[in-house]
Order: sequence, then structure tokens, then C-alpha cells
Amino acid sequence: MVLFEGFETLTVPGADGVPVHVRTAGQGPSLLLLHGFPQTHAMWHAVAPRLAEDFTVVVTDLRGYGASGGPAAGADRPGAGHSKRAMAADQVRVMAALGHERFSLAGHDRGARCAYRLALDHPERVERLAVLDVVPTANALADIDAEGARQLWRWFVLGQPYPVPERLIAADPEGFLFAAHRALFAPEALEAYRAAVARPGVVHAMCEDYRAMFGPDLAHDRADQRAGRRIGAPLLALWGKRAHVEARHDVLAVWRGWADDVRGRALDCGHFLPEEAPEETYAELRAFFA
Repeated sequence: MVLFEGFETLTVPGADGVPVHVRTAGQGPSLLLLHGFPQTHAMWHAVAPRLAEDFTVVVTDLRGYGASGGPAAGADRPGAGHSKRAMAADQVRVMAALGHERFSLAGHDRGARCAYRLALDHPERVERLAVLDVVPTANALADIDAEGARQLWRWFVLGQPYPVPERLIAADPEGFLFAAHRALFAPEALEAYRAAVARPGVVHAMCEDYRAMFGPDLAHDRADQRAGRRIGAPLLALWGKRAHVEARHDVLAVWRGWADDVRGRALDCGHFLPEEAPEETYAELRAFFA
């Protein structure tokens, strides 16, 4: 299987000149797809080509992930260069460079955190927003009990100061990043993920992403809550019936605390919706964005 056959591949400068790896195909309304951890844009391989039948689809690697570049993080500001605000600024710059001043977007996991931050920071750019298997960072980190910490242990390991998680992952990257989930991924996609994390700097960028979650990302969410800032675009929330979000949150109620027009449902799968339930994910996204 060839992933993204017929898609154009290019590199576009993001914010601060960070090079962003991009694939694009199709015609119609503009649609941006953002991936999660520990993946790359390849996670959309079963969904993006079908969406490209009706939309101009753009899929990217988030800064520091996959084939995209990332800034060096300052030791005095852990995660600052990998905040979702910075990631969102990359995506706005990329979409504008491709001629998409206004667009819809869908994100999974880390990409969903970038996506809702983009909708809050750049509301004039966003037509419609889909978030897959997340609640906002401020809600996700609130009231985590012992069981929650056990389930979400990777968050707390990856968020530790440099170089602790980098060294832990270096000892067994396959075991830490993929062992629990590799059976869920298509072989070609898994190979792309493995190749990406073998690139110098990618594992560090992943850790910086999670450090940002506990630093600037949380601060930005809390500032928006205090200011009463809300997402004006229609919002679709999808999540896995067998994932921790379902177990820990009333997902639609949480998102209604952030947006005015919210709909969505759980799909019969775990965390990795576009790869575990590609048919349902495609159908929900196509109906919503159409």
C-alpha cells in the first residue's frame, strides 16, 4: 500500500521560519487535518484520500514531529517553543501560503489541542472544527486522581524536565512509544512513525510538546477561561468508547463549556479513531464539514 498516493508533497515555512512538512490533494472547501502522538500525518492515510474527493485536504506534521522542523527550546522556558499557540501559528501560516485564508480543521490528540487553540487564537480563520478524543487541557488536567494518573502516566513522564524522559525513551523507543498500540496501525503507517522518531530531535520535540501542556498550554487555557473567551465555530467532538476520555469526562458537556455549537458522539473503538474506525471517522467528518 502506498500512503497518500496522488498527494503533492512540499515544505512550507511556519511561524518563526520553522519548516512544516505538508501533503495536499483534492478540490473544494479547504480542510486541514492534524495528527496526534506518537504519530505523524500518516495517521490520516485511510481518511484523507477519501475526504479529498470532496475537499481540498491539507495534512501536516506538527512542529518537531515527522519531517517538520522545530525550534530549540530554552532550558529556562520548558516547552515554550512547542506550545499549541506556536503550533497553531504554524498551521495558519501554512494554510495562508497555500491560498487557504479560511478553512475547516480536524485534529486528533495533540493535533486536536493545536486545533482548538487555533480556533481560539484565530477565530477569523476557522469555518468548522472537529476534535478527536480530547477535552481541553485545563479540563484534562483538573482533578486527576490516582487512577487517572495511572492511566495517563505517559503525560507525566513526558512532561518531566530535560533530559529525563529523553533518556528513558532512548533506552527503548519501540517499547515506550509503540508496543501497546502497534497492532492498531497499518504496517506502512507504523513504519513511517518509527522512521520519524529515529530522526534526531523528534523525541525531544515530543517531550517539549508535553512540557508545554503543563506550562504555556495550561496557562493559555486558564487565561481564556478567565476572560470568557469561547470558540465561535461549530464544533464536532468524537471520541472512542473504549478510551480514557469516555471514562473520565462528559465530553459534550465539557466542550459546551468552551463553544456555543457542539455536537458529537463516541465511536466503537479506542483512542486512535482514524486508524481503528476509519469508516465511521470518515463518515462523521464528511457529514460535518459538508
